[in-house]
Amino acid sequence: MESSLLDFLIYHGFIIVGEMFILFTMLHMLYQRRTPTSMISWLLFMIIVPYFSVLLYFLIGVRKQPHNYNKSPLQLKSSPDVTPIEINIIDGILRSNGIAGVSSHNSFELISEGTRAFEVMMQEIHNAQKSISMSTYVFADDTVTRAIISALAKKAAQGVEVRLLIDSLGSYRRYFFQGVFKKLRQAGGTVHFFMPLLRLPYQNYVNLRNHRKIYLFDEKVLLSGGMNLAAEYFGPTRLPDQWEDLLFRTEGEATYQYAQIFEDDWAYATSSPLREAALPPKDHVDGDAFIQVVPSGPDIKGDALFEALISAIFTAKRRIWIVTPYFVPNETLTNALKIAKHKGVDVRLITPKVSNHLIADLSRSSYMRELQESNIELVLYKGNMLHAKAILFDSDAIMIGSVNIDNRSLLLNYEVVSFAYSEQIIYEVEQWMECFIAHAETHLPEVSHTRRIIENFMRILAPQL
Repeated sequence: MESSLLDFLIYHGFIIVGEMFILFTMLHMLYQRRTPTSMISWLLFMIIVPYFSVLLYFLIGVRKQPHNYNKSPLQLKSSPDVTPIEINIIDGILRSNGIAGVSSHNSFELISEGTRAFEVMMQEIHNAQKSISMSTYVFADDTVTRAIISALAKKAAQGVEVRLLIDSLGSYRRYFFQGVFKKLRQAGGTVHFFMPLLRLPYQNYVNLRNHRKIYLFDEKVLLSGGMNLAAEYFGPTRLPDQWEDLLFRTEGEATYQYAQIFEDDWAYATSSPLREAALPPKDHVDGDAFIQVVPSGPDIKGDALFEALISAIFTAKRRIWIVTPYFVPNETLTNALKIAKHKGVDVRLITPKVSNHLIADLSRSSYMRELQESNIELVLYKGNMLHAKAILFDSDAIMIGSVNIDNRSLLLNYEVVSFAYSEQIIYEVEQWMECFIAHAETHLPEVSHTRRIIENFMRILAPQL
């Protein structure tokens, strides 16, 4: 009898505690003023998997950092002697959200070949005299990264400050098995992981990943874009299955602003005092490129990048060409693209026919079919994995960087992009995009009723992907 009573109390106590956690989670969502779509998605999760969903919510469901979170808000500064230039509506939206304005006199080189990217990377490491600061989401253990580590260790032994910042989830194998960095650390280089996985849940936000790619040399030369440090992206020779991606090289005011982002991320990851980025030389002209650096993520107040994208879509008059490996948009972005098409704008989604993630393909298909039904042209690239991220708006602006067109990149991860407003850069990106258009299919294949149901069901998960 006593055993039955104890079992009864334990069972119902577990139920009551579980229901209290679910109620607390719902109150937390209401307090955060989440979108109805997001709330409904999480509520469905709680019906399907009642208790696990609560744990999942606090692991991956929080977007912005609490005010007492110890990563300070990131606010980029322009050099004291630089007067930001007012360009267009995109620039205006970004500046009104506290993003630094457009800077001129930047150099810019678009790099779309993996062999050229590796050549430039190794050359800049070799040329560095004072410092090398690198931030990446993926750091593999392969022939390419071993060559990079060897070059970095050599520079560290020469007295060059070498700092390597890696996302712990994106490179979880390197996080748990760090032997690949032994040579670099012995030479005096420093390696740290962003948001370490082995932290107590209330000290960690596992869903807020650092997806930024920043490669700085002497705080004068910057390489950035979509390429992580792995053989899939670049190498001394082109592999048969090497991915298609972009990197760009720049010098000037834009490099100074990327350096500020790196210093802020480094200070957080290492719990060290924030170091000021080195100012670029006064009155130095590196080129004629107009560039605006735009970070996004939990350390940015509001959603400046997302607002700028929606505004740019609504104001585009001629074309919107989007290159992205993963396409899981929210309702606002989907409707904006459909409205643009109905206005007569040439809207194209350039994406791999099959990506490297089955879940991503299942999740995107329903949205892509919706665009196809609105006569938006799908460009399904049939070559190797297309991992680049870029958007072309008319002949006025291009966006290039680390941001995918999905909820995770646009609204969760730490990201950084550059908007470029120079005619030559826009022309080069246009020519690069046309290469994919020439080798693509334009319609999604018909699928079974079962597959279509699965694709539509994945829309429930979309806000969390």
